[in-house]
Amino acid sequence: MEAEHHHGLSLTVPLMHDVEHPETKDEELLHDSGGQNTISTASFSMTCFNGLNALSGVGILSVPYALSSGGWLSLVLLFILAAAAFYSGLLMQKCMEMDPDIRTYPDIGNRAFGNKGRILVSVVIYIELYLVATGFLILEGDNLHNLFPNTGFEMAGIGIGGKQMFVIIVALIILPSVWLDNLSLLSYISASGVLASVIILCSVLWTGVFDGIGFHEMGTPLNWNGMPTSVSLYAFCYCAHPVFPTLYTSMRNKRQFTNVLLLCFTLCTVSYASMAVFGYSMFGSKVESQITLNLPTDKLSSRVAIYTTLVNPVSKYALMVTPIVNVTKSWFPCQNKKRNLTLLVSTSLVISTLIVALVVPFFANLMSLVGAFLSVTGSIILPCLCHMRISGTCWRLGCGTVVSWGIILMGGAVAIVGTYTSLLQIIGHLQADDSSLLMGSRA
Repeated sequence: MEAEHHHGLSLTVPLMHDVEHPETKDEELLHDSGGQNTISTASFSMTCFNGLNALSGVGILSVPYALSSGGWLSLVLLFILAAAAFYSGLLMQKCMEMDPDIRTYPDIGNRAFGNKGRILVSVVIYIELYLVATGFLILEGDNLHNLFPNTGFEMAGIGIGGKQMFVIIVALIILPSVWLDNLSLLSYISASGVLASVIILCSVLWTGVFDGIGFHEMGTPLNWNGMPTSVSLYAFCYCAHPVFPTLYTSMRNKRQFTNVLLLCFTLCTVSYASMAVFGYSMFGSKVESQITLNLPTDKLSSRVAIYTTLVNPVSKYALMVTPIVNVTKSWFPCQNKKRNLTLLVSTSLVISTLIVALVVPFFANLMSLVGAFLSVTGSIILPCLCHMRISGTCWRLGCGTVVSWGIILMGGAVAIVGTYTSLLQIIGHLQADDSSLLMGSRA
């Protein structure tokens, strides 16, 4: 598991840099694990942009469904999780202040619990990246099928339906991007996450105000049965913590990092809450797992939202799976034919995510599983545990320790209940699909 030392930044989203320091861009992007020679030139505003880009993701599409699952009062949980994630981000900052040699999230795990801590953090990050990349394929298939509903073909007597066909096509389109040695172009395209979230939010609002849908749905105050799904999807919105060490080390004035976190979490939480309220008020209990699936495809504003949704995951997929490709290649002792090995590993990875996307094509359930099991673990529980271990305050009675243990207990409850519920829902959907196939074959 040494690859994360050499590819520390590849565990994160790409960083945009200040234009007045072009000569230092490569030095920042390629900092080594020791980090003593790293030049930090990112300004406060640029670090805020990078932080917003890290926190702004496909989670914004699912927050209306999360609110529909738990009811209006579940919105309180969004703010609680945002506060917990913000606090754990501050703890990561403190860990880095205590040890200047820490450059990446796995470094924090190593400093706290040795090599086992590094492996644990790395495994959580890599599995999360893998499942999010798989979710991108499902998202693309769902939205393309929504645009072109009656599309399909038959090959060798096997009918391939619309969603499955689009997932396969998107995987084929994405495949060449994972073969690239230089991902700088994709980095700048994928850095449009902030802009994409703003466009989608404005398009949904425009559709509700001007395209005849309105905000007339009353909804339900509270739905206990849907609460695990709700809180898991909320947690998925705050899975950017592997990025925070890179943001911190890239800052010119590191004392401002607390303000960066505060501003980023505030703005993103407001946008998530706004989208949840808009979507639930527009479609009520009929809201889909992705808000774009509810939008009327004959309206310009809806098409803008859908096309924006389609572009970003395509550009981000390669950046998501590249760290997994790198660490997989490090397992092979002989790398004489390095280019061939890269092609083999990256192609196999795309094929595997394609298979998972075809077998488990349930976006909300899969992202709920990621949120409950991985996002809560990586973004809430582990930062608290690592900070208490590094600072030596695990069993000292104090306000900070009490808060950290409270967050850990809350995160543990969300992880257990949310993971169980998500797996139960996925299994239920798979059994329902098997039953429908069996009924169809008998007919």
